[in-house]
Amino acid sequence: MNSLEHIRQDPDLINAIDWEMTPEEAVRLYLEWGNNWAGGNYVIRSKNDETCYFAVSTWKEPPVIYLIRRNSDEARELARIEMPARIRKAFAREHGNLKGVYAVDGVIKQWLQEELGTA
Repeated sequence: MNSLEHIRQDPDLINAIDWEMTPEEAVRLYLEWGNNWAGGNYVIRSKNDETCYFAVSTWKEPPVIYLIRRNSDEARELARIEMPARIRKAFAREHGNLKGVYAVDGVIKQWLQEELGTA
């Protein structure tokens, strides 16, 4: 599985990242085709449509960030990124200690964008 350094070296992958995509929206779009409103920014027309987005998993300690590529067939983890301690602490302040999968926002999104040169 790739790391943050591998992502940095792949401009095509960086350009493919949808910074606004959330895990919930990805599931709605790619797994619940019949429940989608077509007036939004995204319309899934075939299995060739895909998205790349970041998500934070807190199911295990410490929480980790995944870069995920999803289409209607699968979700593949392209990279696993460990957060620096200061980012983990800021995430815990923002989201608490509940287990789950979270969208990247706030300090994590800002940190990732700075690390990847997209800020």
